Amino acid sequence: MKYKLTNETKIVVGKTLYRIEALKDFGDVKKGDLGGFVQSKKNLSQEGSCWIYDEAKVSDKARVSDKARVSNKARISGKARISGKACVYGEAWVSDKACVYGEAWVYGKAWVFDEAKVFDEAKVFDGAYVYEKARVYGKAWVYDETKVFGEVQVYDEA
Repeated sequence: MKYKLTNETKIVVGKTLYRIEALKDFGDVKKGDLGGFVQSKKNLSQEGSCWIYDEAKVSDKARVSDKARVSNKARISGKARISGKACVYGEAWVSDKACVYGEAWVYGKAWVFDEAKVFDEAKVFDGAYVYEKARVYGKAWVYDETKVFGEVQVYDEA
């Protein structure tokens, strides 16, 4: 096992979340480091170097795996999946059945939800919304409160 749940808790939308503590060194995490908060051990894989840092929160059936990182005040909820080398940070929120994977970043006050997917090296930030069945991938950037929704695909190979 690479981490355990501590006795430190936070109540978020009526759910009890537990701060995590590293039980061994991996990636940039050292044994004894405190991480963010999870509702259960199902929220963060015991495999790989994935980690939840700072005050970040992962709840419901959401899952962080592989080498993914969730930090600052980011929130992951619903059945969302964060995997690969993806990073979600700042005050970003990924929820419902949304997926962020590959080397994608979601940060700032961005929100990815419904069944949206952000992957490859795409970035969603600065209050942007990606939702419904939208796909943002390649090297695309979505920012400045832009809304991408429906079955739209945003791709950039630049």
